[in-house]
Amino acid sequence: MHQSPSRRASVLVAAVSSLSLLTAACGDGDGSAGGDTTANAKNAEASPNAPTTTGLTVGFLPKQVNTPYFSVADRGGERAVKSLGSTFREVGTDQGADASGQVSHIVDLTEQEVDAIAVSALDPDTLCDALKQAMDEGIKVVTYDSDTKPECRYAFVSPASAEDIAVRQLELLGEQTGYQGDIAILSAARTATNQNAWISSIKKELEDPRYRDMRLVDVVYGDDEAQESYRKTEELLREHGDLKGIISPTTNGIKAAAKYLSQSSHKGEVKLTGLGAPNDMRPYIEDGTVEAFLLWDPAKLGELAGHAAVALASGQITGREGQMFLAGGMGWFKLGENGVITLGDPTVFDAGNIDDYDF
Repeated sequence: MHQSPSRRASVLVAAVSSLSLLTAACGDGDGSAGGDTTANAKNAEASPNAPTTTGLTVGFLPKQVNTPYFSVADRGGERAVKSLGSTFREVGTDQGADASGQVSHIVDLTEQEVDAIAVSALDPDTLCDALKQAMDEGIKVVTYDSDTKPECRYAFVSPASAEDIAVRQLELLGEQTGYQGDIAILSAARTATNQNAWISSIKKELEDPRYRDMRLVDVVYGDDEAQESYRKTEELLREHGDLKGIISPTTNGIKAAAKYLSQSSHKGEVKLTGLGAPNDMRPYIEDGTVEAFLLWDPAKLGELAGHAAVALASGQITGREGQMFLAGGMGWFKLGENGVITLGDPTVFDAGNIDDYDF
């Protein structure tokens, strides 16, 4: 939940009164109690007025380095961390489905004794043991873009609710297809938390009567790799001759699918929407391959994750529902259930506004 800076005074009073929390001891660090350690820490005292600690080291671990989306997101994180007087360090794998590689980087960051880790999780389970060990060592863990299990971190910086993102993608495709015909989903990795949440919400939303003439016929996975996503798009169109539309809730996937469609006889006939970056998708909007897609500002998402990481390390928040912290010029944010921090509503991009954005 986001609060505008103009409400700072009244929000601060409310936040201070709501943050009179019981002090709880940290865990003993025995390996079986990682979840208890986190729970205790989340119930520890916090104050939004606590001074911001400087000289911290914050490690950022995206799903995949050197991709347009995460390059922009992590630059936002770097901007926030440096503005708060601390050091930013990005590490990561260059493969879109390398959860074990993420584990190795978490172990390395723990050994380097960083103060906080912000990670976009490729798998909700695989990373947990390494993250719990990091938390047992006193490292504050934030997830952003894609979550782990709640017990494996203190807070999750979410672009928007899974339901809102899923529903808006399906609505866009429904508008473009006349709410009729077979549709498919081109996802990223099978284990990606955010992807699976969106797919689940899309399936649930399809039960609404307005989608009675739309049918989900397939879900395929391109692992956020350009060539594999391109191949999966070709495969979808070959195997489903009556396909009317594709949702790709991943920036790498929708770009690859748009590239294939733009070069095929299906251009303009099979509708494509999902989550894309304006700079990636501009050519396909201009040539008519894609009518509209959506995304939040990844720079703001990374910036919010950076502020949340430093707020945790400074004792301004601990991860408990109802706590609030100031994220610079972005304003005040409130932690929801399970420590979820929501950036805000995504933006729909089309021919009328895409040139207003540069990321």
